[in-house]
Amino acid sequence: MRFSRQVHYAIYGVFDLAYNGGGKAVQVRVISERQSIPTRYLEQIFQRLRRGLIVSAKRGPGGGYQLTRDPAEITLGQIIEAVEGPIGGQPRVGKEESGSDAGGVSPGQPHFVWPMLSERVAGLLDAFSIAELCRIAATQGVPRAGSGGQDYQI
Repeated sequence: MRFSRQVHYAIYGVFDLAYNGGGKAVQVRVISERQSIPTRYLEQIFQRLRRGLIVSAKRGPGGGYQLTRDPAEITLGQIIEAVEGPIGGQPRVGKEESGSDAGGVSPGQPHFVWPMLSERVAGLLDAFSIAELCRIAATQGVPRAGSGGQDYQI
């Protein structure tokens, strides 16, 4: 299964907030540097995550983004839906995919399989939380950034 670059970056950004943020607001610039994501692109993605109630924005000194809930309550499925909309749906079968201009499913094709597969995939993604991703990262030795999400250099 393939996901868009936006989905990848959204997951990296939410993971970074959970793993390195320490529950504090973190600026997009800091996350983009740590995750090697263009800042402007990540800002657009975080706007979608904010509308999807995954993150909230805090203005002013010490501002940035923070998670709206505990990482155990935020799933990959929720992040994907915030960025791209509902997971699944039936594939479009038209001229380019079917070789004809039928524009739909031919009789005898198991069209019922797509909603069923979409439901199962969505179930798997909804069962995988950001907290679980953080546990795996810690087990694999992924280093954490400085406390509070700020990297200071002297």
